[in-house]
Amino acid sequence: MNNSFTSGLFVAAISLAAAQVAQAQEVTFKIAHFLPAGASTQKVVLQPWCDQMGQLSNGRIKCQFYPSMQLGGTPGQLADQVKNGVADIVWTAPGYSTGRFPKTEALELPGVLPLGGLLGGRAIWDFFGQHLKEEYKDYKVLAMHGDGGMNIHTATKPLATVEDFKGVKLRSPNRTIARTLSALGATPVAMPPAQVTEAIAKGVVDGASAVWEVMLPTKLDEVTKFHFETPPDRPAMGATVLMVLMNKQKYESLPADLKTIVDKVSGLPLVERYGKAWDEASIVARNKVKDMPGHKLTVVSGAQYDAILKQTEAVEKEWLADAKAKGINGEALVAAARESARKQKN
Repeated sequence: MNNSFTSGLFVAAISLAAAQVAQAQEVTFKIAHFLPAGASTQKVVLQPWCDQMGQLSNGRIKCQFYPSMQLGGTPGQLADQVKNGVADIVWTAPGYSTGRFPKTEALELPGVLPLGGLLGGRAIWDFFGQHLKEEYKDYKVLAMHGDGGMNIHTATKPLATVEDFKGVKLRSPNRTIARTLSALGATPVAMPPAQVTEAIAKGVVDGASAVWEVMLPTKLDEVTKFHFETPPDRPAMGATVLMVLMNKQKYESLPADLKTIVDKVSGLPLVERYGKAWDEASIVARNKVKDMPGHKLTVVSGAQYDAILKQTEAVEKEWLADAKAKGINGEALVAAARESARKQKN
């Protein structure tokens, strides 16, 4: 047997062994987020998503969850935690890292996104694919979705008109919504969801901008009585964009077959999984609160909502000025965001 033939056999054997090792590789993803384990993001979305990856990989993909910031830090630090490898995957909001993802804020402006988790999520994912990939080049983006559109929940004072907002202290989830509340005469207070209920109970704030989905997990229903909703057929007064980010190096280190599985169940399928879960959880929470004694839901009239959106036009102007200063074509981005939203309603 000649030496070249023997060398060829040796190389083939080594390659086969390496392939078998790769095929047998198992991985456990460390997943961190800022809500309790019983919230929809883990219980209804990420856990079933992980289970699906486990089934498709014959048990080679597993997940370990770290809810409620169990890895330390604040929600605003989750983007850094996943970038630096403290976590493999995080669920967070770009708006919690103020100013870090400026183009994404176009989606959170008043009157841009449609109401609803599913419609909003599809619009956000469409916009991400066209305009945001460079902004997230340091990450493997597994999903980007929305919170369904802002509602406002207050302890002692109902809100229905522009005048009602004046002087009211309200929790704000991101900079854009803070500007929206300020434009209406309210005083925004930045605060993650886990702190809102106690802050309202202690009178630190009068209420909160928060979607129905977080109402029950955070027990916000126990400290608020009045609930402001926008008309169901109109665009959201504001929204919080949310995202599932993966450490880029962790993703690249996966065997090809496990990468394929991650890709198969992520992207639009994961966005739609979130959207459906958000919509279902919102219906459950809204119906429960609606039937609770002493609670009042106010769906703002069309004319009053027009006045509110008119009052918040300054928010978009301010954002456009910020974008221009950063060399960003804000007008084009806002137009594209509205087009992504429009497509979902046709």
